Amino acid sequence: MSKAMPAIFFGHGNPMNALYQNAWTDGWAEIGRSIPKPKAVLCISAHWYIPALAITAMEHPRTIHDFGGFPSELFEFQYPTPGSPELAARVQDLLNGQAISDKHQWGLDHGTWSVLCHVYPNADVPVVQLSVDETQPAEWHYDLAQKLWPLRDEGILVVGSGNLIHNLHTYAWGKHDVEPFDWALRFEDTARRLIMDGDHQPLINYESLGKDAHLAAPTPDHYLPLLYVLAMQREGDSASFPVEGFDGGSISMTTVQIG
Repeated sequence: MSKAMPAIFFGHGNPMNALYQNAWTDGWAEIGRSIPKPKAVLCISAHWYIPALAITAMEHPRTIHDFGGFPSELFEFQYPTPGSPELAARVQDLLNGQAISDKHQWGLDHGTWSVLCHVYPNADVPVVQLSVDETQPAEWHYDLAQKLWPLRDEGILVVGSGNLIHNLHTYAWGKHDVEPFDWALRFEDTARRLIMDGDHQPLINYESLGKDAHLAAPTPDHYLPLLYVLAMQREGDSASFPVEGFDGGSISMTTVQIG
């Protein structure tokens, strides 16, 4: 049997990273070169955070520009990678038909394409998105993700895209060369230690980790995709952090790779 694909959580940060070359985007590109090329990608993005569980099932997902106030170059950016109705059907099967099949409405949001355009710049790997159901607690998301375990053995790269720490209220807008907040460093250290130990329960119940956790994840949308990747970890799987750093003092750009 071929080795299972890894599962990867990307701290995607600013959508302008799609156009930038920096330490983070160079790291994402290196990941694409260092792992086996997948048959397809299943991405759980912070930016498809809706009151339902849905999956994209179109042949040609559109590039969604789900933001405002950025330069025209970003709105003109396209990531014309194909979709995969076959993978969507496989996910539906693994989830016992729980997900709504979306053949027309969504596509790929910037949580997906701003990263994958560096990982797979030729846009030649099919991509499917699974929504984050905002009505469900963290434990539900972790348990749901565990049903997707077989995908790793089928050549599918499971990706979560969000940020381990995402607090825009404290972000240093326009001042990117600032030191991370003390609370951000403490929470990141705690999370990384738990990930390395394979101790997921405190991370599932992250709100119990105190004030630092509340500052790190004041809303769940950017945090929950991490749980989908942690849920992919099996006995013997390593955990690593191939991309690191902070943007604006309160956005963690850490990448977490399982396997």
